[in-house]
Amino acid sequence: MREFVISPKYLKREILILLFCFIFSFPLNILGIILYKTPWHEIFTQLGYVVIISFVFYFTVTLLRLIIFLLYTFFKRLWGRLHSKA
Repeated sequence: MREFVISPKYLKREILILLFCFIFSFPLNILGIILYKTPWHEIFTQLGYVVIISFVFYFTVTLLRLIIFLLYTFFKRLWGRLHSKA
């Protein structure tokens, strides 16, 4: 079985993407507190939900990145086949 090695550069990029997802989710929690006029201690009590929402955003971004990668690969191969016959 092949051994997969995750490079530090790739790991750092993924952690940064996850951090940005958390940074995007946290203000949504604050916005919800302001809009629904709930107590401010919910910033800490709802932190679990913020983490879950961050992971949902992360998996959504990962899915979009995968779709873009697959489309790029498909069109790159298609372009190569079209120009290799000429």
